[in-house]
Amino acid sequence: MADYTVKQTLDCSGLCCPMPVVKTKMAIKKLDVGDVLEMISTDPGAMPDMAAWARQTNHELLEAKDEGGDVYRFFIKKTH
Repeated sequence: MADYTVKQTLDCSGLCCPMPVVKTKMAIKKLDVGDVLEMISTDPGAMPDMAAWARQTNHELLEAKDEGGDVYRFFIKKTH
């Protein structure tokens, strides 16, 4: 079990690049530092995109899961 609590879930199912990243960026701005955002995507490009976005923005990508069936789940901690 994860040692973090999700503050908000963002469902980006059905959206293609770059929209999952764009919507994640908008959602994370509304959270407090330390909060965790869960983002769900069906775009396989979201796996490398979210890893790159987290590196570029210095937010912490706690977990990235390929759940099969074209479902990808990300947990991002707001760090600043």
